[in-house]
Amino acid sequence: MANLLEVRGLTKKFGAIVVADGIDLDLATGTCLGVIGPNGAGKSSFFHMLAGALRADAGQIMLDGRDVSGVALHRRARLGIARAFQIPQPFAKLTVRQNVLVPATFGGGLSGAAARHAAEEALVRTGLITRADVPAGRLTLLDRKRLELAKALAAKPKLLLLDEIAGGLTEPEVRQLVALVQTLKPDLAIIWIEHIAHALLATADRIMVLHFGVKLMEGPPHAVMASREVREIYMGIAVDEAA
Repeated sequence: MANLLEVRGLTKKFGAIVVADGIDLDLATGTCLGVIGPNGAGKSSFFHMLAGALRADAGQIMLDGRDVSGVALHRRARLGIARAFQIPQPFAKLTVRQNVLVPATFGGGLSGAAARHAAEEALVRTGLITRADVPAGRLTLLDRKRLELAKALAAKPKLLLLDEIAGGLTEPEVRQLVALVQTLKPDLAIIWIEHIAHALLATADRIMVLHFGVKLMEGPPHAVMASREVREIYMGIAVDEAA
């Protein structure tokens, strides 16, 4: 299967602080890559560089065979990169449908009937179609998370970046969100930064570990989560000492 996303040598420094140190990555449509790492590992900066909100110092980002390394954020959105954020910030007084029309129009570059169709389709896929005419400020947290996904989907993405979208949810709500993301996988390439391990174990095909901007490892989810290096990073002590 051809890769939708190819990243080579992605590097970014802020003075002496390295947030990305030559990161390489391949990702195909229909697969999900989970990204983990402690606070300050460079996860958010990595997403910023993929989306175009932050310019890398070096390296290359190829999307569907096109070099987008120097392409602006709004143009990357129209080329197929969408992002859902940890803290939903909808237009509270607008309806759910109106909120989704905004990214369909400005992110996806659609208009008229095409924008309305993209919005309706996103609402159906995320289970929000029955709440389409409800002001977004009245939604529960789980439905606000669904709205974040609907907004991203309305832009017709090829690559979906999920930024800790399960944060703040109860365990039953996390399971519902995981089930929703699983339904999206066949049509998209997904990268999901998340601290809730079981969400990634249930969804990701591979997990990449970032630590101080370095790609520490990448591999099958259960093997990565059980690795000595990951346990030491998250526990803060040597595994042998914890035994």
